[in-house]
Amino acid sequence: MLKKRIIACLDIQDGRTVKGVNFEGIRDAGDPIELAKRYVDEGADELVFLDITATNDKRKTICSLVEQISREITIPFTVGGGITTLEDAQAVIEAGADKISINSAALRRPELIQEISNCFGKQCVVVAVDIKKIDDEWIVFSNGGRVSTGRRAIDWCIEIVTLGGGEILLTSMNNDGTKAGFALDISQSISQLVTIPVIASGGAGSIQHFKELFTQTDASAGLAASIFHYQEIAIPDLKNELKKSQIPIR
Repeated sequence: MLKKRIIACLDIQDGRTVKGVNFEGIRDAGDPIELAKRYVDEGADELVFLDITATNDKRKTICSLVEQISREITIPFTVGGGITTLEDAQAVIEAGADKISINSAALRRPELIQEISNCFGKQCVVVAVDIKKIDDEWIVFSNGGRVSTGRRAIDWCIEIVTLGGGEILLTSMNNDGTKAGFALDISQSISQLVTIPVIASGGAGSIQHFKELFTQTDASAGLAASIFHYQEIAIPDLKNELKKSQIPIR
């Protein structure tokens, strides 16, 4: 079995780390550079940086901040938000990102997945998929969760694989920030259907939630933000407990 990953996420707005609930009620969570350094020290396996208002503000990712963070960390670094062209991806890679995360731009023009994959390698392409359960169906949303695409999550995730995506970052908007646990059913459904790693995001509130994710689904990684930002769970404690439960982690 592949070892599971624990990923810390920095949602960035106006140069600060922020966090909300169900993609709303955003509040400050600290300095992104200091948090990034702390996560390396604590043993996070990877770091994700999402410029959450770049797409809606119709601007590019803040490459200067990406560069500052990349100088301070030694773990794989994924960057997303406002990446709409191959040139944008190139700029973010040059600023120090190891992987590119695309979301709304890929929904508008799916060929972008293929273009980045062909240029930088499949392993560099993380497609973020924000989903919301509506009338018993998981639907994909774009523009930071503001716009419904009407597309079924399962259909879009299958297409991502055919286009050359390397990973899927699956975020349940229903669970986001609630600390009530991951969306296990859809995480498992998509993990079983696709041949690339799935990172589950949204809802982590306890060590037990990570245990459930890794024992009840085939997700490759669990991503969390607020519980790590506000030190409600320490990453070393989380990893120790997972090891005790015989869950293979990095």
